[in-house]
Amino acid sequence: MGLEDLGRIDEVIHGRMRLGIMVYLADVETAEFTELKTVLEATQGNLSVHLKKLEEAGYVAIDKSFRDNKPLTRVAITPEGRRAFGAYLKALGALIGKGAS
Repeated sequence: MGLEDLGRIDEVIHGRMRLGIMVYLADVETAEFTELKTVLEATQGNLSVHLKKLEEAGYVAIDKSFRDNKPLTRVAITPEGRRAFGAYLKALGALIGKGAS
């Protein structure tokens, strides 16, 4: 992979916050909104914007419900999201490997 192949880096995932979301979800599969907000040290609005972008790409699924009459939002990585994340890591690894040689 060379500089001409930078296009293989998925821009939807590449942002710091979205990458953090994908890294976390790849490990736990499903997380509550408040859990993500805490671990990523994000504001509610910022996290919402990035989750929406990942949802629009089909990388995460968002489920809204209620627990004890309080809103509960759960986020899960989708099979498409897992594939895209794997491809992202492979492309980034190849790019980093080129730079290390």
